[in-house]
Amino acid sequence: MPLALLLSRIHLSPAAMTSTRSASSARLVRADLNPGYVLVIKHKFHAFSVAREVKRESSVSFDVSKPESTASVKRKRVKRELEVNGEHPKKQVVIVPDIEDFRYDRTKALTSSSKATPSLVKVEEKVRVSSVQKGILLMSMHSKKTKVVVFAVKAPENWEAVLGGIKNMRLSGQAPVDTKGCEKAGSLLPPKERRFAVLISTMMSSQTKDEVTHAAVERLSENGLLDPDAIVRTDEATLANLIKPVGFYQRKAQFIKEASKICLERFGGDIPDSLNALLALRGVGPKMAHLVMSIAWKNTQGICVDTHVHRISNRLGWVFREGTKQKTTIPEQTRISLEKWLPKDEWEPINPLLVGFGQTICTPLRPKCDMCGINNLCPSAFKESSSPNPKQKKKRSP
Repeated sequence: MPLALLLSRIHLSPAAMTSTRSASSARLVRADLNPGYVLVIKHKFHAFSVAREVKRESSVSFDVSKPESTASVKRKRVKRELEVNGEHPKKQVVIVPDIEDFRYDRTKALTSSSKATPSLVKVEEKVRVSSVQKGILLMSMHSKKTKVVVFAVKAPENWEAVLGGIKNMRLSGQAPVDTKGCEKAGSLLPPKERRFAVLISTMMSSQTKDEVTHAAVERLSENGLLDPDAIVRTDEATLANLIKPVGFYQRKAQFIKEASKICLERFGGDIPDSLNALLALRGVGPKMAHLVMSIAWKNTQGICVDTHVHRISNRLGWVFREGTKQKTTIPEQTRISLEKWLPKDEWEPINPLLVGFGQTICTPLRPKCDMCGINNLCPSAFKESSSPNPKQKKKRSP
C-alpha cells in the first residue's frame, strides 16, 4: 500500500478513532506525554508541524494489518508496537491530521510508488528521545525511497503564563500597531479594494515604522492611488514622491507598480490568494506574504515574523536554530521554530501582540524590564544593559 495512503489514514481528533473497514488500517495511540507537546512529522525532504496539544495518555502503538479481501490473497500481518512505559492501561486514540491538513500541502515527496506494500514499512519497536531536537519520538516509518519520523516537540516552559502576561500588558491598545498597523489599511473600503490596500501597505512596511507607513497609505488614498489601474497609469517618480519617507521608497515604488500590473493582468484587479503567488511578487517576502494571507484573505498559513517577533521570541527563549540550542539569527528561522510548538490558533494574533509589546515595553534598545509584568519569567530580564546615548561624547581622560 502506498505510504501516502497509509499516512492519510492516521487522524487527529479529540474523540476516539472509530474502526474502519478498508484494504488496510493504521492506528496511532497517544503517548504518555505531558501537556504542551505538539506533533511534528519529519519527512526525508520536508518537515511538517501540527500545532496541537497532545494530552497525557497511555502508550503508542502502530499496526499495519492485512486487508480484509478474499482469502486467496495471503499476506503476512505486520505488527509492531511502540511502548513508552511498557504498560497498557485503557488505550485512547490520538489524533494525527490527514496529509491534506499539513501546512505545506504542496509537497509531492510523500507520494510513494503505487507498488509499495505494507511489507516495505518498518516501524521502530522502541521509543527514544530525539538527540537533535527537544521532544519524544513517537513513530518512525521507512520505505525504499522515503522516511517519515513522528515525534512530539515540547513547548517552552511557562509559555502560556508568559503569553497571558503579555496579553494583559497589551490590553490598553496604545501601541502604534493597534491604530496604524497594516491591517488598518483601507478598513472602510469594499473587500476587494481593501485587500489591495493591505497588500500595498504591507509592501511599504518593511524597515519602516507603522506611523510612516500609515501616513503613506493615506496620501495614496487621497490621490486616488489605492487602485491597481490608477497606480499602473502613474509614473514611478510621482509614486515614489507620495510614499516618501518610507524606507527604500524608490525601489518600493517600482515594486508596487509591478505588483499592480500583475494584479490587473492575472487576478482581475484583485490580489493573489495563495502564499506562492504572493511570494512571486517582487518586494514580497515570507513575513509579508503570511501577513497578507491572514489579514486580506483570513487564511493563516504561517506566523508573520517581523523584527519585533524575532527579537522578543529570542529574548524569551522560545526559539532555537534547527538542531541547536542557539538563538535564531533571521526571522524565517524564528517562524519555523515557533510553528513547531505554538498552537495554530495563536499564529495570527501573535504578530500584533508581540509587535505592540516590542513597541512599548520590550524595545530594541533599553527594554523597560522594570515595567514588564513577566520579568520574573523572562530569562533575559535586566540582562541587557542600557545603551549609552550616541549623542553623548566620551570624556577624554586628562
